[in-house]
Amino acid sequence: MQFKHPELLYALLLLIIPIIVHLFQLRKFKSVPFTNVKFLKELTLQTRKSSQIKKWLILITRMLLLAGVIIAFAQPYISTTDRFNTKSETVIYLDNSFSMQSPSINGSLLNTAIQNIIENIDENEQISLFTNDANFTKTSIKAIKNDLIQLKHSPNQLAYDAAILKGKNLFSSDNSSIKNLVLISDFQQKNESVTPTKDSLIAIKLVQLQPSNQNNITIDSVYISKTTVENLELTVIIKNQGNAIETLPVSLFNDDKLIAKTAVDITNEATTRFTIPTNSIFNGKLVIDDSNLQYDNTLYFNIDQREKINVLAINEAEDTFLQKIYTSDEFQYTASNFNALNYNTLDQQNLIILNELKDIPNSLGTTLKAFTDNGGKLLVIPSGDIRIANYNQLFNGYGLSSFDRLNSVEKKITSINYSHPLLTNVFDKRVSNFQYPKVNEFYSNVTNSVSSILSFEDGTSFLAQSGNAYCFSAAIESENSNFKNSPLIVPILYNIGKQSLKTGDLFYTIGEENTIDIATQLQQDDILTLVNGENSVIPLQQTYDNKVELITNTYPDIAGIVSVKNKDAFLKNLSFNFDRKESNLNYFDIQTINNMSLNTTVASAISDIKSATNVNELWKWFAIFAVIFLIIEMLILKFLK
Repeated sequence: MQFKHPELLYALLLLIIPIIVHLFQLRKFKSVPFTNVKFLKELTLQTRKSSQIKKWLILITRMLLLAGVIIAFAQPYISTTDRFNTKSETVIYLDNSFSMQSPSINGSLLNTAIQNIIENIDENEQISLFTNDANFTKTSIKAIKNDLIQLKHSPNQLAYDAAILKGKNLFSSDNSSIKNLVLISDFQQKNESVTPTKDSLIAIKLVQLQPSNQNNITIDSVYISKTTVENLELTVIIKNQGNAIETLPVSLFNDDKLIAKTAVDITNEATTRFTIPTNSIFNGKLVIDDSNLQYDNTLYFNIDQREKINVLAINEAEDTFLQKIYTSDEFQYTASNFNALNYNTLDQQNLIILNELKDIPNSLGTTLKAFTDNGGKLLVIPSGDIRIANYNQLFNGYGLSSFDRLNSVEKKITSINYSHPLLTNVFDKRVSNFQYPKVNEFYSNVTNSVSSILSFEDGTSFLAQSGNAYCFSAAIESENSNFKNSPLIVPILYNIGKQSLKTGDLFYTIGEENTIDIATQLQQDDILTLVNGENSVIPLQQTYDNKVELITNTYPDIAGIVSVKNKDAFLKNLSFNFDRKESNLNYFDIQTINNMSLNTTVASAISDIKSATNVNELWKWFAIFAVIFLIIEMLILKFLK
């Protein structure tokens, strides 16, 4: 047994006081004459004996009473470990990602975890707690209770190893303290795993919360599958994890107005289609009813009036193939003969194509460089007879490889850079054996593999990109190449045109970096804002002559449709949805994870932490003993005669 205040035990010396009081009777006896004491002799002997017993009992009870009070104030305790007087630090990571919306017996997993934290941690104990998007450092449950109760789900989740590293950084540098890092999560299985390193100073505890079921239905995506003069056909993809559903209602809204409703049967994946009018502004919302995860039951999208992309072809060769690709429904295509080129129209374009020019004058090269520096795109298709020096002068301004001599050797185009942004989602799978297009003559160049989009069999580039400029290394006229007949030409040239002005997708993903072009011309000091109800924010933006490039990442932080405005002038709508990766309810088997301890509940993890520093306080018992001895003394004084 040990004492918190052992210095108070010196007060036990005060026990000598009742001993002195009882051993020395300070009261003087007075003699009373009596005629005959013969009859009182026996009574006197009994009284003296009883009095001595009573005095000793009172002495003992008073000494025990006083000793009990003194020892109680000294606060005695006992401990089962040798670390009871060591400082303890606790850091908690609370996963508030969308997968923690899964139902448990007592509500969602997140609400269950919050309730257990509040109930099992002393409200005044100092702790540090952090979530995916909030930090509470060196605080107490009492101070952050309301924040925890109002905690919302986050669209982003820290990687588990990143959460461990962040938690370790919140501990003090005191190596003598007991450090406990508690990770509370469902440990949803993702690309990254949990691989903690062994740490002798920090004990890591995992608390895996189990949902009551792993069923979930999600609206995965929507896209335009068919376009006619009058209507657009929307295809909706719905995914299911768990039991098959015979009838799942799917509703389509325009703003808050219900437009159409259908039902699908779904086992793993299903699609359904809706038809809406073409050339109409449509602020769409797709809704399903699912009692598990809530965030993926709604998907927002919008269709604005299409902004046509301005494409200018400067020709010294026929351009029929360009006219067929850049059609009037999406592009404003203009063709100009090189000799009749109006330089004043160049800065109004989004894409300029040099179609087999024999020469590029310095004046045109300077204007084109200013055009691309201002956000425009340039595509160079050389002819079979060019002034190489002037071409190379243009290429030097973009970092493109210079042309060497013209080689009259047949070569096949065999290599495709599938990871290039132009070819994203173009191919269902990578093709290694197809009918290769070829050229009869080409200009030698040295281009690294990163910049090459299409390459010859020897690795040299056929189509390369550097910044805002694209360049073929050979003429693609029919006499020199069959590339025009290849299935590659349409997606490549079409995507070059589409990416010259990012007119907007049906929706964007929150948390990803999205680059969006707004076709507008701003006055000096004007800026664009994103407005959602009463909230507005100024996104990162770059202003060009005929467009403004917006970059969104952290905003908006809630799913919905936001407006792009120039002051009070409305420009267009943008739709944002949360990433659907949280919808896949598969979990890690944390039993296989090393270098940490495992707990099934928050209560058990907190109990384990407390047991390392727990002591059994005994002062209450000594206080009770003191009261008991006081009662015994009172009973002795009253009833023992």
